[in-house]
Amino acid sequence: MKLLLAAACAVAAIASPAAAQDAHAGHAMPPAAPAPAPAQPAARLNLDTPVETVMADPVGKAVLDANVPELATHEHYEAIKGMGLRQLAAYAPQKLPPELLAKVETALAAIK
Repeated sequence: MKLLLAAACAVAAIASPAAAQDAHAGHAMPPAAPAPAPAQPAARLNLDTPVETVMADPVGKAVLDANVPELATHEHYEAIKGMGLRQLAAYAPQKLPPELLAKVETALAAIK
């Protein structure tokens, strides 16, 4: 009995789409949605990349030094280096306002 049930499930799982369309004969099927455009590849460095990873990249470090110069010498750097700037902004919104984050994000995304 279990073998028969398993076989029936397997047949149902591999049934052709044409058979499913036959079951709905006379009903108009909506056209298939177009395939989504390929997503842009994620930037190698971004606002979610840990600060220490960005600092390890010479160009990433230059971006941070130019926009958030106090970050590398911050007294709590060891405690915050594993966080991304987006996460840090939640703790220091006055130091990392949305405009600054957008500027840094654009600069980091341009790094190849």
